[in-house]
Formats: sequence, structure tokens, C-alpha cells
Amino acid sequence: MTTLIHERVELARRGQNPTVFGRLPSGWAVLADVQVLNGYCLLLPDPVMPTLNDLTLEERQAFLRDMSLLGDAILDVTKADRINYEILGNSDPALHAHLIPRFNAEPETVRRGPVWFYDFSQAPRLDLEKNDSHQRLKLGLAEALSKRIRAAGLPALPLP
Repeated sequence: MTTLIHERVELARRGQNPTVFGRLPSGWAVLADVQVLNGYCLLLPDPVMPTLNDLTLEERQAFLRDMSLLGDAILDVTKADRINYEILGNSDPALHAHLIPRFNAEPETVRRGPVWFYDFSQAPRLDLEKNDSHQRLKLGLAEALSKRIRAAGLPALPLP
């Protein structure tokens, strides 16, 4: 079964996914299509697998390590108070992780709940062509992630 995750990973491999800002040993760091909170990202595994449990122990460790490094980069750039890490897998049978920066300044009505309580239809769509702040976010995340990858002693993987 081909899912949106499969399609996005294939585009990333070909250098045609504009949301990509980093390559980690386990997959691709991408900006979310809807920036419900500034800096919302995903980690897309490569190769795509149905669930975390379908990975070998070593692959699981790499994916979770890479997820945490991406979270560190998001914290660096957004100055968020914390990161929510979510691996849901309810809609698409394709492993992917949501990394959502959370801020103490969020409205009380949604701050203590999951990000899914936000009205995504009212959130800004990612626009890397016209929105300078989204372009700066992508560049900042790329730089911060690269720094974290180097500090962890991992190989620097070039983008296609």
C-alpha cells in the first residue's frame, strides 16, 4: 500500500520534497504542511515501514535517537518550552513521528491538551515560496539539526 508517507519519502529521495531540511541515518526531517505551532516537524523513516515494531532493535534505536536530535534542533530554533513526540499510525500504515513544539504562552484552552485540539483549518499552511518566516525556519532548523548530527558523531548525509 502506498501512503502519503511513502510518496513524501520518494520525493525526498529525488530531491523534490521542498519540506525536507535534513537527512538523518534513519530518515528525513521535514516541516509539517500546516504550521499549527511554529516549528511543527515530522521524521519520515527511510525505508518506510508500517510501524516502529517492524524495525530491528538497531533501527528502532536509530529512529528514536534521530527523533530526539530533531527535537533538540526544534527547541534550539523555536525556543519552545518542550517538544511533544507522537507516533500515531492510526491513519496511514507507515511509521512517522510528529514533533510538536509546545509553548507556555499557548492559550490555556489548548496548552494542556494534545495539539490535535487546535483548529488546523485556521492554522497557517507552510509556504516556503512566499513566507519569509517559513524560509528562515527551514534554514534555521537545517543548521541546528546539522550541528546536532555532528555533535552526536553521526555521518553528515547530503541532501539530494
